[in-house]
Amino acid sequence: MAAEGEYESILCVKPDVNVYRIPPRASNRSYRAADWKLDAPDWTGRMRITARGKVVFIKLEDKVSGELFAQAPVHEYPGVAVETVSDSSRYFVLRIQDDNGRSAFIGVGFGDRGDAFDFNVALQDHFKWVKQEREISRSAQLGESGPKLDLGFKEGQTITLNIGQGRKRDKPRPQQGSGGFGLLPPPPGGKIAPPSLSNHNTVPQTGGPATGCLLDLDSSNSNTVLQPNPGPDLWGDFSAPTSSVPPSRPQDTTNWIQF
Repeated sequence: MAAEGEYESILCVKPDVNVYRIPPRASNRSYRAADWKLDAPDWTGRMRITARGKVVFIKLEDKVSGELFAQAPVHEYPGVAVETVSDSSRYFVLRIQDDNGRSAFIGVGFGDRGDAFDFNVALQDHFKWVKQEREISRSAQLGESGPKLDLGFKEGQTITLNIGQGRKRDKPRPQQGSGGFGLLPPPPGGKIAPPSLSNHNTVPQTGGPATGCLLDLDSSNSNTVLQPNPGPDLWGDFSAPTSSVPPSRPQDTTNWIQF
């Protein structure tokens, strides 16, 4: 039984519930609601489910006055105090008790299936909490009575700490350029040749009128600087042609010279 000093909490209230007289069970088979007079209930009122400590009380009360008609103390669920029927989910069998300890079995039913669901869930939630409380208290008792783990240092025991001797971090690799191509290392034992100039840098110098005509004679020399010769003979270097060059025919040498 529940202790006198414990407070009472309300788990669920259903305003409409029907009570039926049920015949005694002749065998071990489950109850059937079809065996009851479902169209003529013996009593109609409200159901109030309360909890005092670990015990649940299902109270059947009058709708108007609140006078107690019967109550069923429930110590575990599912159990003998509350049983389901085999042919419906809206009907249950309760074991009611009076103050003298006498008990009897009655049938109760709900008009709405949702009310029967709430009744079932209220009982399941309460006894799930009771089970968790028992497991917590059992584990606490085992922890106090069991051997305790000693993590203290024994006499003469020392430890060594290595501080600041972590692993060396790898040096970061140089990032490549924005184009995605890095510079290649120079070849071993050699020198890097200067890049060839693709553009011809010819600096013309001021001279006679035939100086500009000789710019096309030597186009392979990219850096040719013509020096002006103020003397009378501008073509002195070409006056004695070699034997491989055929003699030039006498023509007009005003602007061009044939070799």
